[in-house]
Amino acid sequence: MPLINLTNPLRDEYRRLFDTCQINPSKLSYIENIISTILQYKPRYETVGNKLKIPWYFIAAIHNMESSMNFSRHLHNGDPLTARTTHVPAGRPKDGAPPFTWEVSAEDALKLKNLHQWTDWTLPGILYKIEEYNGWGYRRSHPQVLSPYLWSFSNHYSKGKYVADGRWSDTAVSQQCGAVVILRRLAEKGAVAFKAEPAVIHTDDVEKPLIRYSNKKIDPACGTVELQTFLNKLPGIYVNVDGCPGDKTSEAFKKVTGYYLKGDPRLD
Repeated sequence: MPLINLTNPLRDEYRRLFDTCQINPSKLSYIENIISTILQYKPRYETVGNKLKIPWYFIAAIHNMESSMNFSRHLHNGDPLTARTTHVPAGRPKDGAPPFTWEVSAEDALKLKNLHQWTDWTLPGILYKIEEYNGWGYRRSHPQVLSPYLWSFSNHYSKGKYVADGRWSDTAVSQQCGAVVILRRLAEKGAVAFKAEPAVIHTDDVEKPLIRYSNKKIDPACGTVELQTFLNKLPGIYVNVDGCPGDKTSEAFKKVTGYYLKGDPRLD
């Protein structure tokens, strides 16, 4: 079980941090080189990601953190592919014989973290799994410092890091570009589009769909009128504010988010 759960406050934190993330201008050219390499090898990331239903850019960001995108190293921890891993987690992959291909090792690393079973690939879900991949040490023991594994080279990080397993320094500064900073730059360049999050309301900590497709007027408390009013403020969208989340509302919602409303028959 994870030590930290992906609660609604944590989701909100991840969204806020990502939305306000500003890349350090002095590091931009360095980051651009990383982005160029990532896009060059996108097909290799897609090969593994498509098989496991994991976004390719998640794998790319982890690969940069663990081995600087070196395809002769294990995704687990950067050990050479010529042998099983010797650092934590040691002895991976358990099956097969070295030398391993990067794809075989990467699949093992991702499965070891049960990422092939994770289904929440929204932005908060991605950031949660990136932080979990590295461990919760910063959040649990040094909450005053946002993990450089995620935020290094951005306005959200300045100093403080683990310089070795269990060894903390208040003054050490990470020299790696954070994984989420990479995702932010990919998004800025239009190279990735994150999965839209369903609108939800929270009652007694139970999540329920906020608006479902319907050709009938529904309970005003569900927020259809508010959604329609909001959609009408966007360029080129004209929806009748009638409280009925039918075809036109669902089409407008898709124009904004890329998805029809939940329950729309066109989803089938």
